[in-house]
Amino acid sequence: MTTDKLKQHIALFGGLLSAVLLFLQTLGVTFTWFTNDSIDAFVNALLAAVPFIWVLYGVYKNTYLVTKEAKEQEKKLIEEGLK
Repeated sequence: MTTDKLKQHIALFGGLLSAVLLFLQTLGVTFTWFTNDSIDAFVNALLAAVPFIWVLYGVYKNTYLVTKEAKEQEKKLIEEGLK
């Protein structure tokens, strides 16, 4: 999944939340915490969290500190003079 597609999915989710808000408002149901501003803030938080999570995953995958297999791979790379 590309970054653009992920952003489209998040925007779709934000649109769905806005539709639910509009539906509830037409029924006369209101929540003080469920407003257009809170939906926008949630969508913005998701849009900011996705790149952060991808960076964390990239750091995790490119280090030799976390898993036993990664430590063994680093040892073999050092032995072969590739690191």
